[in-house]
Amino acid sequence: MKSNETKNQIAFEFRSVTKTFGKIIANNKISFSVPKGSIRALVGENGAGKSTAMKILFGLYKEDSGEVLVNGKPQHWNSPRDAIKNGIGMVHQHFMLAETATGLDNIILGDESDSLKLPFIPLSLNIIDRKKAKIKIENIAKKYGLSVPLDIKISKLPVGMQQRIEILKLLYRDAEILILDEPTAVLTPLEVDELFVNLKKLKDEGKTIIIVTHKLKEVLNFTDHITIFRSGQVIGNLETKEANEEKIASMMVGRNVNLKPKIPCNTNLRGPVLNITNVTLKDYKTKDSKRNLLNKINLSVSGGEIVGIAGVEGNGQSDLLDLIFHPQKYFGKKSSQNNPASGEISLLGNDIKHKKSSEMADINVGFIPEDRHTEGLLLNMSAEENYILGRHWETKFRFGFLQNIKKIKETVKNEMETYDVRPRNSELLATGFSGGNQQKIIIAREFGKNPNFIVAANPTRGVDIGAIEFIHKQIVEERDKGVGILLISSELDEITTLSDRIIVLYEGEIVAEYRRDQANEYQIGLAMCGGHPQEGVQK
Repeated sequence: MKSNETKNQIAFEFRSVTKTFGKIIANNKISFSVPKGSIRALVGENGAGKSTAMKILFGLYKEDSGEVLVNGKPQHWNSPRDAIKNGIGMVHQHFMLAETATGLDNIILGDESDSLKLPFIPLSLNIIDRKKAKIKIENIAKKYGLSVPLDIKISKLPVGMQQRIEILKLLYRDAEILILDEPTAVLTPLEVDELFVNLKKLKDEGKTIIIVTHKLKEVLNFTDHITIFRSGQVIGNLETKEANEEKIASMMVGRNVNLKPKIPCNTNLRGPVLNITNVTLKDYKTKDSKRNLLNKINLSVSGGEIVGIAGVEGNGQSDLLDLIFHPQKYFGKKSSQNNPASGEISLLGNDIKHKKSSEMADINVGFIPEDRHTEGLLLNMSAEENYILGRHWETKFRFGFLQNIKKIKETVKNEMETYDVRPRNSELLATGFSGGNQQKIIIAREFGKNPNFIVAANPTRGVDIGAIEFIHKQIVEERDKGVGILLISSELDEITTLSDRIIVLYEGEIVAEYRRDQANEYQIGLAMCGGHPQEGVQK
């Protein structure tokens, strides 16, 4: 357990630190300090400067002016290797793992200190003592409750296990300061609880933990102090016990934010835009598996309604999305009898079962994907190029076979203003934007199509409070225009706030369905975990 002396020591301090990227001021004379053995949340809008500050602490960026003190001494890292040697580690929002390597090899990669030191052979050529490294890692995992299968490839592990491996990488290197950037963005509610139990154990051992996040409920439940960023500046520090969601949100955005809007259900429905009838998808991924990934799914979405799918991630949501957008992959050609999928599926009046992915692009559908990096953006292309992605043949964006560059630039500029994409630089590569601003680029593009049907999968993942309010408003406005929307979200608040109808998916089956005014979170949560949907209903 940490002593009172440790509590009063400062782990690190920023003193009037400024960092710019060209004309953009990411951090503007920021100053704050963090005590040892505490959990500190950094909150703020997308692009407010939180991640930039932590990347300076970790040695990825170098400050332009000001100084960073670690354990009371000014430090100027040349690279993350310097920061790691001085006890600082960082888990990035998008994990830095080699998917084809095992958990063990990912943890020791770059720090192969446990090697068989053979005489007359350079250290770099010595054989790695994996047995010794594995024992050390297993002891660390046992101590902090972070058990993971070390001999399985990363690509085979769920995201919760991948995150544990990222944390073990830091502890294997004896990190005393742990930085976690959006650590719960892709975790299930159970995994979130497990993560914070483990972080508390680390705190009790004297570790200092920094969490960059947008999730205010987690901030209030699990941290000791909060530092609030706005427009590149630190505008306040709060003790968590003195804070509430409304106070934090208003400080973040500089205005009052409606965190719990009352959105009336839409009763003016049009014809169906999506019909899925008795669809079953066999587990084609696992040899000889008798389990179905989707089992007898019956689902419809009408124009002018939002149908929300609630469920713990991994219960068939991703398979359902892939089935809708890549149907031929599962239904195959009409003549084949060995397809993994069966049943009927129509979209905007089209039987799409045997359509190729290229043919699906001709149907006017908006799609906000679960993984913005692999399905939503080309990271090495500009914001402008990503906005026009898949839309370059729209009449307003071309002169015959030539692109109307002036119109494209004008449209993207206006959309960046409308969706508050920061920085306002349409020529900046997508990889140069924060995760939340990348998400805004995708949403602006997909809503700009004026689609008749939208699939929104975790549309506000990694997005700040002000932007969540704005995106929710845009989704409801699309609904009120007569657009049918299928909403998939791991955030139960989002499902219950926006959906006209709520469907619960568990182990590939629809186990419950409610109108919004019929259900409560306890009831939905019970069904999500496989409980009987009518058990324990709160009156």
